[in-house]
Amino acid sequence: MVAVEAMTRDLAETSDFNGRLDANRRVALVARVSGVIEEIGFAPGVEVTQGQTLFVIERDLYEAAAREAEGALRAAQAQRDLAQIERDRQGELVAREAGAQARLDQAEAALATAEADVLRLEASLDRARTNLSYTEIKAPFAGRIGDSAVDEGGLVGPDAGALATLVQLDPIHAEFAVPTAVLRDFLERVERGEASKEAAVSLTLANGTVYDAPGDIDFVDSRVNSGTDSVTLRARFANPDGRLLDGELVRVTLTSDTAEGELAIPAQAVQRDIQGAFVLVVGEGDVAEQRRVTVRRNAQGFAVIAEGLSEGERVITEGVNKVRPGSAVDAAAPEG
Repeated sequence: MVAVEAMTRDLAETSDFNGRLDANRRVALVARVSGVIEEIGFAPGVEVTQGQTLFVIERDLYEAAAREAEGALRAAQAQRDLAQIERDRQGELVAREAGAQARLDQAEAALATAEADVLRLEASLDRARTNLSYTEIKAPFAGRIGDSAVDEGGLVGPDAGALATLVQLDPIHAEFAVPTAVLRDFLERVERGEASKEAAVSLTLANGTVYDAPGDIDFVDSRVNSGTDSVTLRARFANPDGRLLDGELVRVTLTSDTAEGELAIPAQAVQRDIQGAFVLVVGEGDVAEQRRVTVRRNAQGFAVIAEGLSEGERVITEGVNKVRPGSAVDAAAPEG
């Protein structure tokens, strides 16, 4: 049999919800040109840096195409220069009344055609250089990369799907749905200065471990889910070691007021019957006494007592089913 003293504790009002972790940034890496994978520049599951080359796709082929386009452009530029010279010559002849206007018109048309060819081939060179840049797939941001869907030597292209997925885990977000009434209470307390969006959320992981850093609420959805009458909230957590994983199911605890000293006992000590809540108190002479209490709320495994107990009184928390009011008890303090 175990008895615990009623004592003043700092217990903020909390609410628990199911949530899921969501990476801060996530991108599926795809091939934008077709070709054979020549190089894979990462090991699955490692951290990569922004700008790091992750895949190389048949670069020599696209380098040759870029050189070919550059050569064609230079030839067109030479033809344009010749057309310009001829147009200027014909213009001088016409000005001296030594040439025909028809010849000048033809020269101007030839120059316009040559200039159009230069513009077309400049665009072709830009496209070739762009395709060449696509042969190296680089990390758009620093993060953790998953397994590669292809091996070196594999043929890929725009329709091949994702080659790998890159996620940024620091920071990471937890998304969870909160009933509208709970959200209203929380936001009103924030307005009154009784609560804060900063450090307002804590996480309990799947194995029961409480994550050691609190999170800040950085998003409140503007739309209520009509099916559940709830609103989606998002909290931001620092995750420098990558301990929190993208998509992980977690238990989210929202703190909706500032912790203040309140008289509290372990919640399991409170029993109820048709008359309401009561506890078994170890009274004078170690005799069990039934005491009616008013429970203001429950928080963090404790019942906050509004009336019925005084600080220091001992309440039985374990073995209550073996005790009757008025009987002698031999209750020990909890271990630890």
